[in-house]
Amino acid sequence: MEKTRRPVSFLASVTNESEARLCASLGADIIDAKNPAAGALGALPPERISAIRACVPARIPVSATIGDPSEDAEHVASAARLAAATGVDIVKIGFWPGAAHERTARRLGKLALPPVRLVAVLLVDRGLELGLIGPLRDAGFSGVMLDTEDKGRGALPELVPATILEAFVDAASAAGLFAGFAGSLRLEHVPYLLTFAPGVLGFRGGLCQGRARTAGIDAAAVRAVRRACGSPLRDAIAPLQSERAL
Repeated sequence: MEKTRRPVSFLASVTNESEARLCASLGADIIDAKNPAAGALGALPPERISAIRACVPARIPVSATIGDPSEDAEHVASAARLAAATGVDIVKIGFWPGAAHERTARRLGKLALPPVRLVAVLLVDRGLELGLIGPLRDAGFSGVMLDTEDKGRGALPELVPATILEAFVDAASAAGLFAGFAGSLRLEHVPYLLTFAPGVLGFRGGLCQGRARTAGIDAAAVRAVRRACGSPLRDAIAPLQSERAL
């Protein structure tokens, strides 16, 4: 059964200030600082992240990735601290299934960070463990997104059955977290994904020239995705808030 539609945040991943300004001017709700040449969640240098935050209007939240998942909890904690210190609003942290990543979630819950929201990105290439959502909630995460590591295999909605997408959104909602989708998303995926009522849809390759995620941003593609997602949100950070305070 189709879920009740609600406003969705359009997240645009960018690599530099020029792309950030362009996507912000064309209505992206969240600007995401990422280095696609360094992996699915490749991290940009802290100084570049700070520059992206500085060039985007304060009303538009900026997120930053810290690199692909690691089983070294201390490494992840250190990377999260560095990203939070750049002034971003959201720090995105990748997770695989498994006990090691539950330990990482617990370690992150003990961090004393600046005012920043933590968002988990579950890479589905090795399967999806919905049981990780509980530890993420307990650690104070605000939201959780599905994504893919191997961008050559296809887009998220082509790889993950509708029943799993629905179960993921339901589990996140039950935990008080927002749910988001990313992973080689394209314009044509938007209507289908909106039926699951996610809080965020994240794009990189689908916004780029020739759909190549390491190419430059195509303004026409950004406009098209913005139209498909609906009107820009007056307060884009609102869908990222949960009842839990970080």
